[in-house]
Amino acid sequence: MKLEGEQTLMRIFVGESDRWQRKPLYEAIVEMLKSEGFAGATVLKGVMGFGAGSVVHSDRLLRLSSDLPVVIEVVESEEMIENVLDRLDEMVCGGMITLE
Repeated sequence: MKLEGEQTLMRIFVGESDRWQRKPLYEAIVEMLKSEGFAGATVLKGVMGFGAGSVVHSDRLLRLSSDLPVVIEVVESEEMIENVLDRLDEMVCGGMITLE
């Protein structure tokens, strides 16, 4: 699908172990975006990171935590993104959403 006009980059930062209705949160978000007609979404798994709790999460063999960072990236019109922000705010409890 070719996107026309000005687009917004939305990044959604969550943890690998975050859940929404018994499924991985990142999967639930991607499924919701698809059902809303978004052109696409990409899920990226981090190898290391920390969030508001200042706990470092790493994919090393001797893990500090198994809750690795996950980023969902979406490029879409500002209007489409605004239409799902309330739902995303409800789903993303311990993460962060940024818009560029």
